[in-house]
Amino acid sequence: MAARVPASEHTSQRLRELLLGLGEGDASSQVIRLAVRKIVEEALEAEVRDVLGRGHYERASEPGQGYRNGTRTGRLRTAEGLVEYGAPQVSDREEPFRSQIREQLGERTSELERLAVEMYARGLSTRDIEAAFRDRDTGKLLLSRTAVSEVTERLWAEYEAFATRDLSEFPVVYFFVDGIAERLHASERREAVLCAWGICADGRKVLVHLAPGTKEDTESCKAFFQDLKRRGLADPLLVVTDGAPGLIRAVEECFPRARRQRCLAHRIRNLLAKAPESEWPELRAHVRACYEAPSLEMAAALRDDVVRRFEGRLPAAMACFTDDFEACTAHLRFPIAHRKVIRTTNLLERLFVEERRRTKIIPNFFHGEKPVLKLMFAALIRAAERWRGIRISEFETRQLEAIRSELNADHTKRTAPAARSSEAKSPSSISSRTRT
Repeated sequence: MAARVPASEHTSQRLRELLLGLGEGDASSQVIRLAVRKIVEEALEAEVRDVLGRGHYERASEPGQGYRNGTRTGRLRTAEGLVEYGAPQVSDREEPFRSQIREQLGERTSELERLAVEMYARGLSTRDIEAAFRDRDTGKLLLSRTAVSEVTERLWAEYEAFATRDLSEFPVVYFFVDGIAERLHASERREAVLCAWGICADGRKVLVHLAPGTKEDTESCKAFFQDLKRRGLADPLLVVTDGAPGLIRAVEECFPRARRQRCLAHRIRNLLAKAPESEWPELRAHVRACYEAPSLEMAAALRDDVVRRFEGRLPAAMACFTDDFEACTAHLRFPIAHRKVIRTTNLLERLFVEERRRTKIIPNFFHGEKPVLKLMFAALIRAAERWRGIRISEFETRQLEAIRSELNADHTKRTAPAARSSEAKSPSSISSRTRT
């Protein structure tokens, strides 16, 4: 049965697996090579369909038209390395079939690589496909417009399916949220885009969501999180953010069963801004010892010592240090081996650096919320595919399960008085007491 499936279908499956984090090796380069391969295979299959007048494994309507006879491996040299693709073969024709597309491919590698990036950045337009598969000498289109449209629609549908996937398959335990400003519209003003990544219970790292929204506005952040929950994301154990008030309030409202971690990289920068250069080395050493304490109890004791030591000389720094202290040390509740990873949003900030490095080469006319978001997605997913997950042992899994039970119990305890109060005020309860 596998032999009856077009080569492009196999390539599509490999590409999906890679984007879902199942691929191995240099994934950022693999995405480009597989995308180029997919474009070429689908174009060659469409060319053969146009020549034969029928789709894959459909019967011939007239004798002498020929039939498909398997595939032959073709090779294409690109900047990302050698790309092998399956070229469909045609037999039993009055005139031997020669693929015009294969004859043109060697000169088109740069265009194909550009298309491969755009395939996941914004979906391919009919004009993009036509430009890549047009004879340069005669200007003749090597594919029919119907075939071009079909390739375009298939690629767009696959992107949309990935971008709107069900999130219930990702049991996220550690959840990271941050924002970056981008030009979503044709103006100089940058607008915020929220980005979320998660680390799953098996240690995998996944891109969870990317959407317009500012972390300064609670309603915007709530809408961002509510979309995730509608798509099946369960409450994580820990949500890591910076100190944006709108983002903090939205996290506490939308994920009531999760602990909130204040990004320590941001907090250290806040403290640096409030301490004179001469005092900073000593202050930093004491603060880091507090944040890296072996337990919450030890962190609280070290906090009090830091305040006694510095409050007379650095009152502004101490006010910053004690503000939201519980969130700054939330990571100390979790397995020791995970703490360095989960106490900052650094993984998102490194991604943003990669994203900016790629998107800055986009021409000025490349504007619009939808294309920019898709281009960001393409850059972020390719950069993130180089990451390795974290190791979560069986013992650490049991620790996380115990933390989950503790968080659920705390949530029940906090909400029970409100539930009883609401029940007491309900009309049915009042009516019952009246009858009694």
